[in-house]
Amino acid sequence: MAAPTESTSETLTNKNQKKGQKTDDAELQTVPDGWKEPKFTRVDNPKGLLEESSFATLFPKYREVYLKECWPLVQKALGDVFINATLDLIEGSMTVHTTKKTFDPYAILRGRDLIKLLARSVPFEQAVRILEDDVACDIIKIGTLVRNRERFVKRRQRLIGPKGSTLKALELLTSCYVMVQGNTVSALGPYSGLKEVRKVVLDTMKNIHPIYNIKTLMIKRELASDPELRTQSWERFLPNFRHKSLSKRKQPKKKKVKKEYTPFPPPQPESKIDKELATGEFFLRESEKRRQKLNEIKAKQAEALSKRQEQRQKDFIPPKEKPAVKKSKPATAENKIDIQALKEKVKKAKSKKLGAPPVNLERSSAKDGKRKKVKS
Repeated sequence: MAAPTESTSETLTNKNQKKGQKTDDAELQTVPDGWKEPKFTRVDNPKGLLEESSFATLFPKYREVYLKECWPLVQKALGDVFINATLDLIEGSMTVHTTKKTFDPYAILRGRDLIKLLARSVPFEQAVRILEDDVACDIIKIGTLVRNRERFVKRRQRLIGPKGSTLKALELLTSCYVMVQGNTVSALGPYSGLKEVRKVVLDTMKNIHPIYNIKTLMIKRELASDPELRTQSWERFLPNFRHKSLSKRKQPKKKKVKKEYTPFPPPQPESKIDKELATGEFFLRESEKRRQKLNEIKAKQAEALSKRQEQRQKDFIPPKEKPAVKKSKPATAENKIDIQALKEKVKKAKSKKLGAPPVNLERSSAKDGKRKKVKS
């Protein structure tokens, strides 16, 4: 084997350097636990903003009463970041705009998101969290994803779940506040959670049950807590749910089996002359042909007549009866009748009178004797 030249050694060192750079990049990408970006203060932007910016949004009529009550709190929260807010009840709009004291350029965007969330029925206690640095919001429009209105309402209800259980589970897993209202879903929380919420909402509107995504999120949460599995691929742990598309069309009882396709046309049916040539009728005379036809007609008539007579005779044929056989019971001692006992019963019945008490013969004879003595 020849010794490695200078050029080959240079290429090896370059490869090693590239590998080292890759590992360094991977280390830079990992964020240490508990790290937070420092707050943006007036020191970062002492001169403030150059121009005034403003955003406005409309709100529905039913939100007017609630916005009237909580508007002082909104103004106070936005005043802390030097942003003015105005509520126009005649036009039904909310406006936020910067002032000369505003130093954070992103504060106006947070103010815009705040009034958007308030317009989408999110309560002030939750919407005010958008002013924090590590909280963002996402308003997902679901009204145009399903054409059929009934189907849309069913899928939206599926996202909420029975007594809001599905929505609560989603909030716990993503650390986000989720509000389903009309044709939109408003989510508020960390960026990673918002991404998962959007995926679950869109999949639910595509007829994928949210329980599948919730189960996947639960597994991911457990895997994230393990420091060894953090850097590994999680595909082997995650469930793979297959979407079954079952057609609800009723299948016919008799299915027609399609014949195999052949490029050749079907054979031409035989003509009347071809059939006569095959049987030999073609070479017969006209008189013989007529005789044959008459014979065929007579045979058919005779067959039909015999069938008709059989049908008529059916009514006169008696049905077959089973022979009646009497079962004679063997004479036993129990079945024999005691005539003497029967005679005694009849005598007793004659002596008794209906409705009267039973007569004692001895007492009756004694009474008759007493009566005769008294008369004498």
